[in-house]
Amino acid sequence: MTQRVDTLLIFGASGDLTARLLLPGLAQLLTAQPDRTLTLIGAGGAEWSDEEWRKVVTDSFAQVDAKGSAVEKLLAGTRYVKADVTDAGELTKLLGMATGTPAIYFALPPAVAAKVVTTLQGVDIPDGLTLALEKPFGMDVETAEALNGELAKLVPENQVHRVDHFLGRSTVFNILGLRFANRIFEPLWNSEHIAKIDVVYDEQLALEGRAGYYDTAGALVDMIQSHLLQVMAVLAMEPPSTLGQDDLRDAKELVLRATHVWGDDPEESSRRARYTAGTIDGRELPSYADEKGVDPARETETLAEVTLEVQTWRWKGVPITLRSGKAIGERRRQIVITFKPAQQVPVGLTGESRPTVLRIFLAPDAMSLEIDINGPGDPYELERASLEATFGDGQLLAYREVLAGILDGDPTLGVRGDSAVEGWRILAPVIAAWKSDAVPLDEYPAGSEGPSSWAPLG
Repeated sequence: MTQRVDTLLIFGASGDLTARLLLPGLAQLLTAQPDRTLTLIGAGGAEWSDEEWRKVVTDSFAQVDAKGSAVEKLLAGTRYVKADVTDAGELTKLLGMATGTPAIYFALPPAVAAKVVTTLQGVDIPDGLTLALEKPFGMDVETAEALNGELAKLVPENQVHRVDHFLGRSTVFNILGLRFANRIFEPLWNSEHIAKIDVVYDEQLALEGRAGYYDTAGALVDMIQSHLLQVMAVLAMEPPSTLGQDDLRDAKELVLRATHVWGDDPEESSRRARYTAGTIDGRELPSYADEKGVDPARETETLAEVTLEVQTWRWKGVPITLRSGKAIGERRRQIVITFKPAQQVPVGLTGESRPTVLRIFLAPDAMSLEIDINGPGDPYELERASLEATFGDGQLLAYREVLAGILDGDPTLGVRGDSAVEGWRILAPVIAAWKSDAVPLDEYPAGSEGPSSWAPLG
């Protein structure tokens, strides 16, 4: 039986993640649910008073025009504590401030979060405690399995939320409706009809002062190992009986277990690159290697591409390519499903016959179905047409949905422990190949579409 959270403790409350993403998401949730009662306690390294913390919370709430009784009650009672959350005594003090059922949100670097998990084992744990951890979850198969084991000493699996905010995006929910509620798509959702799938998440943003984290992660770990693998699992899973936490997460896990690097050849099925100096929308960017806080010797990639195969009867033989890059000239966030060409075009039809392509766009949420039709001029000549639709305004923040699951005791939008391990298992051969320099580190000017030698996707 799930239990609603009464107190949310944010560890790392003075960091960027809290102010930029967590608090606006929480504000949107409380505005939509004015009857919810929640106590918010922040803990961080900054020397803030309760009043200074309240201003941080108020300013973040203002970003989404938060209002209502739930918002007012939270702002009136929120508190802040400067604390070392890896210290058992200070953890005990913080947990003692919580009323009712508490949840801890680890807005902390992974190594620090792991230390807190270990320290919690020597502290009296309140009944119903929920733990929410940000990615990356571990740094490889062994560390992910070890962290799973440490968490299991504290609380049951359904009280652990491994946060992947991509699963809170409305577009991911829309994939389920588009695929399973339309008979035109589900019977074709297999290797007999689909030639390839590309999942692309290219950003115009560069490092943006995140060298401390990003230079040790890179595009492969930051985006593909977590976010894009989860999107792929939703795309490729078998129809779940329900959208409940067990059915949905079982279906995703079965996809991940069957996923391997294409041809089991990471050297041929992966590419990496990093940006050099360039211009994006009139903004001059230095080379990644010259960014403040970057160690060029790490050879951290800012653009990663990996081709995978889900080795099941449904998907065998379909290449699924995941790509993500920074400092790309044009922002591109889309899932591209390319169907196989028509088996035979009647003699007499002219013009180029191209495969049908379904595009699902992320932020803003929309879709297009590109098909060949008879043109308005010559009735025997094929022309390209695009059928387009939007999925709604997409105004619900991803962290609003994530926090709703945490506060309501529903881990459906979290990554289950076994799936977190599978993400590392899938990409382990690629990580090893890159570390050994078996795959060259290409370069591309900031503001370009990537290395000129790379074939475009989608």
